Amino acid sequence: MLDVRRLRLLRELKIRGTLAEVAEALQYSPSSVSQQLALLEKEVGVELLRKTGRRVQLTPQAEVLVAHAAQLLETMEQAEADLAASLTTVTGTVRIAVFQSAALALMPDTLSRMATAYPEVRIEMTQREPETALHETWARDFDLVIAEQYPGHAAPRYPELDRIRLTTDAIRLAVPPEAAARPPISSLEDTAELAWVMEPRGAASRHWAEQACRSAGFEPDVRFETADLQAQIRLIESGNAVALMPDLVWTGRSTTAQLVDLPGNPRRTVFTSVRRSSAQRPAILAAREMLAITAESVANTDDAG
Repeated sequence: MLDVRRLRLLRELKIRGTLAEVAEALQYSPSSVSQQLALLEKEVGVELLRKTGRRVQLTPQAEVLVAHAAQLLETMEQAEADLAASLTTVTGTVRIAVFQSAALALMPDTLSRMATAYPEVRIEMTQREPETALHETWARDFDLVIAEQYPGHAAPRYPELDRIRLTTDAIRLAVPPEAAARPPISSLEDTAELAWVMEPRGAASRHWAEQACRSAGFEPDVRFETADLQAQIRLIESGNAVALMPDLVWTGRSTTAQLVDLPGNPRRTVFTSVRRSSAQRPAILAAREMLAITAESVANTDDAG
């Protein structure tokens, strides 16, 4: 009978690409991973790995095993979810990956609600860029991801992950306070000669912002790059930059920046994803429930403001 743990190592190698990355992800030594995969080769009696330079490549037979390993892991995770659902108390750990503006706007109140309603559930939160977090949730590094999707910029899809919309927020042009803005700024076109701050290349927000500027007839002068939205806000409020910012970044705080509506009133979608095989685990259902309550509360507060 095949060893499920070794099959998982083979699937991890398919996902992560190198023995070193598999070892780091699962907290093994690279030599231990190599030994276990060698034993798996002996078990099946066929070659599974071929060396290509410093890397290893999976053979067609290994790909067959990887597909079955994925099905086995889904079945085992579903069994764990069913077992947890049979208990009267909601317990366990939920590992959440979340991008910065959602971490600031949604997680503090969600954690407080979880502590009150489900005190035996442990929440572990890690900040990750959405596209990376989706991949890592698929790879089983996280149980739940809070991700984002900009208009016309689809987030990656993984067949094993579901997707539930959490909220939407408007995207607006954030410019320095009126006293610092010379001349006054009332449209995106007015920023053509100004300094911009954006997230690093590769981020969905950066791609969307660049396309918005190009559609307005200019190439943005991106002088500042940072994934830290709080740093972006400081640059805007101090009169040193402009940016396109989603409304969630202003949750729970006031700002001296001017917020200018964009044509068409574009909105960003914030959603959660989990593996379908774990979607009915009570602790995950509880986390999604509290996130939804918090998101609705934030949206109602913004509407009232």
